[in-house]
Amino acid sequence: MSEAISVTNSSDEAISSFKRPGDSEELLQGDIPDPKDMAIEDINPVSARLFSEDKHWDFFKRLRQEDPVHFNQTELAGRYWSLTRYEEIKKVDADHTRFSSANGITLGFPIDAELPEGALNVSMFIAMDPPTHDVQRMTVSPVVAPRNLANMEPLIRERTGKVLDSLPLDQPFDWVEKVSIELTTQMLATLFDFPFEQRRKLTRWSDVATAVPGAGIVDSEEQRRAELIECLEFFTQLWRERKSNPGDDLISMLAHGEDTKNMEPLEFLGNLILLIVGGNDTTRNSMTGSVYALNKFPQEYNKLIATPDLIPKMVAEVIRWQTPLAYMRRTAIQDCVIKDKKILAGDQVLMWYVSGNRDDSVFERPDELIIDRENSRAHLSFGFGIHRCMGNRLAEMQLRVLWEEILARFDKIEVLEEPTRTYSSFVKGYTGLPVRLSRKA
Repeated sequence: MSEAISVTNSSDEAISSFKRPGDSEELLQGDIPDPKDMAIEDINPVSARLFSEDKHWDFFKRLRQEDPVHFNQTELAGRYWSLTRYEEIKKVDADHTRFSSANGITLGFPIDAELPEGALNVSMFIAMDPPTHDVQRMTVSPVVAPRNLANMEPLIRERTGKVLDSLPLDQPFDWVEKVSIELTTQMLATLFDFPFEQRRKLTRWSDVATAVPGAGIVDSEEQRRAELIECLEFFTQLWRERKSNPGDDLISMLAHGEDTKNMEPLEFLGNLILLIVGGNDTTRNSMTGSVYALNKFPQEYNKLIATPDLIPKMVAEVIRWQTPLAYMRRTAIQDCVIKDKKILAGDQVLMWYVSGNRDDSVFERPDELIIDRENSRAHLSFGFGIHRCMGNRLAEMQLRVLWEEILARFDKIEVLEEPTRTYSSFVKGYTGLPVRLSRKA
């Protein structure tokens, strides 16, 4: 990374690129209408409120049935299409030659728009096309190679056991705070070789990066900018240390990789946010989603207790049912047709994984959790093609180990109230889940 560039000055220009126009505009005012009563062209699924109130399902169901390649246009975001069926989502996700990631992975400003003052796109390899994407991804992929995962499993199991053994019995507590955040933050600290006693900074930066200002995490863009500058400055110091004293962690890999060692600060920040959010939000929300889902479908919870060998299948099914990231965006490189809709070059295309994972042409009884579902691994949650989630096997291993250790200790985890949910149409997650547990006799 160029040492000549001022971290703070460069970063001040960058942070607004994390804004998502769809979530910044409140697309639905007042009471949320019944989608059956709306004109199809008035439905716009890009609303943080729909997700925070868990009211998006019927909107997507109607779009799948009537308009699976659905057009919207707003003043900030311009033209964009929502793909809601499994088949079209998978085809576009796997076609990086016609649908580019280089203009961002979330709903953004039109590619020909004049960006707001101070806005500058932050680079990250998931928002790149080959060949740059491939070489940068390859630089950090050894951290989740099969041999490294096998070496990490004993540590993951030991830490999981310690966290579970520290939980209070027969009294309410927040599963998100006590378990999901703690376990994923410990894992992130290990992957980055981050100071362990300061690991909760990673959770905070992940939340800040994806937050909608004024919705509870950060009050303003100015606050978000300041906190992400702090993130970059902290990691810049780690970068300098690893330059002279490298290890097997992600920062060392980036600092010494031929294709990443000369990154500018904004590119470094982008890749940091990608790795932090990818390692935090997805696993953390699946850990919480698994407890919530098994309580919603108690017959499946009983089935799991009776047959613990179903844990690997259950993990895949939870990831399908939860879908921790609701969508990913691509930008059409050329005019093309998806089904009967003409997509123009430059149009944004949103692949709604959360909808494709509930497509009843692929998944029977898709709204139900079925822990021995035969095709659960066909889910869309990890994506397809060159951008398939790099850490998918690590996420599955963390969930598998968690439930192996849960079943060895506790009778059941009882959900006491509905969860509070993340205010975002991108991160589909939880901010709180009150539970109570009792130890296995």
